[in-house]
Amino acid sequence: MKILAIESSCDDTAAAVVEDGRNVLSSIVSSQVKEHIVYGGVVPEIASRLHTEVINSVVQKAIDDAGVTLDDIDAVAVTYAPGLIGALLVGVNFAKSLAFATGKPLIPVHHLRSHIAANYLTYKEFNPPFMCLVVSGGHSHIVNVKNYTEFEIIGRTRDDAAGECLDKAARTLGLPYPGGLNLDTRSKGGDASAFSFTHPKVDGAPYDFSFSGLKTSIINLLHNSEQKGIELNKKDLGASFLSAVTDCLCENTFKACEDLGFNKLAVAGGVSANSVLREKMSKIAAEKGYKLYFPELKYCGDNAAMVGAQAYYEYLAGNTADESLNAYATMPIDKAIY
Repeated sequence: MKILAIESSCDDTAAAVVEDGRNVLSSIVSSQVKEHIVYGGVVPEIASRLHTEVINSVVQKAIDDAGVTLDDIDAVAVTYAPGLIGALLVGVNFAKSLAFATGKPLIPVHHLRSHIAANYLTYKEFNPPFMCLVVSGGHSHIVNVKNYTEFEIIGRTRDDAAGECLDKAARTLGLPYPGGLNLDTRSKGGDASAFSFTHPKVDGAPYDFSFSGLKTSIINLLHNSEQKGIELNKKDLGASFLSAVTDCLCENTFKACEDLGFNKLAVAGGVSANSVLREKMSKIAAEKGYKLYFPELKYCGDNAAMVGAQAYYEYLAGNTADESLNAYATMPIDKAIY
């Protein structure tokens, strides 16, 4: 089954053709980083406009690169939640129009579900059940993946997402957008023990995260030092902050695995590309004898190939939609509606 998938939840316009949920025939991503870098982050209105400008050509290139025609496509899939509402609407409306015009089934896909499915593209034999840490600029979840379309949230952030926390820290350190990526790159070789940051806990919820305090602490530290004329080693500071954030992610995730009896663990989302997180989780998993899975770096960020992967299993489960499909800025991964 060949699925044409479309992704436009934030600042990447993407399209892909994926066969049987595992084989990527094409994957095209049009990035908006150059347009947003001047603002230090994504401007929703600009993102929506840019999606509108390129979505047709991106979809056409995905079809051409796959060596197929629309007649060869069996279904159209699209990210419909969660994300920037204006950006999502561009993809949803395009996909609805295309599905209606061609008479193809329309498959709505939850953005976080597709991030998890990125692992299916990297490991062809990988399948549920497993525990998954989904960590990105907008989300930090520990999820029990019971099967391809059934999910249970074990832990989540109570305030900021880990990726958002890293982005704000990077901006305060004077690093350009995208902050998390540049913080990871610029902090390499820094002394991760040079600065001490607490590891916040949530009372009564051992698997939940809280990153707002960490974000505030590094902002205050930098501002106070500047006011006093004290120059800090920013490479060491960045490395120390990264260490604290990734420690929190690792501690809660592995505790959840131990308490609930999982030894099969996946990581997904944009922050799954972070080198410090990958190194720490790989080391702990090896010590515990766990099987650990990370998506290929090209599938960590937003892309349509992962949408096509999850769409295949949504289709098999009967989760399709008609022309009334809408976009949603927020929606729980375990309670998706169509």
